Amino acid sequence: MSTEVRVPQLPESVADATVIAWHKQAGDSVAQGQTLVDLETDKVVLEVPAPADGILSEVQAKVGEVVTAEVVLAVLLPAGTAQIAAPVQQTHKAAPQPMQMAAGMAPPAPTQPPTPAASAPRPAQAGGGEPLLAPAARRLVKELDLDPSQIPGSGRDGRIHKGDVVAYLDGREQTEPQLDPDAAPAVAAPPRLSGEAGRPEQRVPMTRLRARVAERLVQAQQTAAMLTTFNEVDLTAVMALRNKYKDQFEKKHGVRLGFMGFFVKAVVEALKRFPAVNGSIDGNDIVYHGYYDIGVAVSSPRGLVVPILRDVDQMSLADIEKTIGEFGKKAKEGTLTVEEMTGGTFTITNGGVFGSLMSTPILNPPQSGILGMHATRDRPVAENGQVVIRPMMYVAHSYDHRIIDGREAVTFLVVVKECIEDPARLILNV
Repeated sequence: MSTEVRVPQLPESVADATVIAWHKQAGDSVAQGQTLVDLETDKVVLEVPAPADGILSEVQAKVGEVVTAEVVLAVLLPAGTAQIAAPVQQTHKAAPQPMQMAAGMAPPAPTQPPTPAASAPRPAQAGGGEPLLAPAARRLVKELDLDPSQIPGSGRDGRIHKGDVVAYLDGREQTEPQLDPDAAPAVAAPPRLSGEAGRPEQRVPMTRLRARVAERLVQAQQTAAMLTTFNEVDLTAVMALRNKYKDQFEKKHGVRLGFMGFFVKAVVEALKRFPAVNGSIDGNDIVYHGYYDIGVAVSSPRGLVVPILRDVDQMSLADIEKTIGEFGKKAKEGTLTVEEMTGGTFTITNGGVFGSLMSTPILNPPQSGILGMHATRDRPVAENGQVVIRPMMYVAHSYDHRIIDGREAVTFLVVVKECIEDPARLILNV
């Protein structure tokens, strides 16, 4: 009896998904739970596992096809069933692996997985098939046309993560990818020369995540009366506190004591004093949220993502640091869930990790406020009539002027500044 592989139920905020990669070909044996196909939504990449053991009989959704919930992606036949894939089904498969063509091999028989060269250091595999790749690593391998069998995996069962791909690239003597002339067009269009030689251009489709980010940024600028106010923060006290307790903190809680946790705590304290900054506009109504769900902007291989810290006012500093660390790891591996990136009442973004000294962050609709952190620099400042050197950071608060007055926005940022410059305020709630 055959088994259908269907698109899983998508969250309310996600209407459809795009098929971006098949990990099995028609005729391949698969094990229950083994990832068959990746679907890209506006927010995350969903891995669709095999619902049962069997043989992949039909692939009904091509790479690049847009699908909705419950659509049939493929059909599985019981294990041991003889199956010959029809030629039309071959168009639904992922492009041939670079290692096959590089070795001059002909396409394999449908029931026989590709055999790497004897000298290739192949990582652990699922069911004897293709190497296990995390979504972020798979995208890099595809974009750079790499042979995954040459990349050692550091994850469980030899799973290859993005860091493994980067380490492999750093260690190669020859960094130019070896292009497969037959498979390359299916992966990405080759550079297209303009009128003059030596001026290459390459046109690639925008990912769904990038398109969604672009849409929301334009929406924020078109629908909100957005303004930005600036201030500067002296990090002397926080840095001293961190240097004094960072070893004990890490030993007790198993996580490093960073600066983001202090800013998250400071933001929550400021939001409690200025509820409008924690609010949003819904039609002709203003919604004042009685909870504090803080989004933390994270850069991932697919683009900017904003996972949400829920009920931050009930979290300890250690809980905040642990959760942020987990989010960062998931963002790199492409394993953040839709639920982890849905909602939020306020956002914090830190351009300082990339060296930004000052910027104007854009609102994350329908939120009404966002805090931008920047690089810390030693600068001369006046203190008690003396010029002293202090570790200073510029901070920016962008806000929706429709519901937040300038006085509230400026004072909100002042409260954040005071909490960071005197961390005891966070403990004493003053």
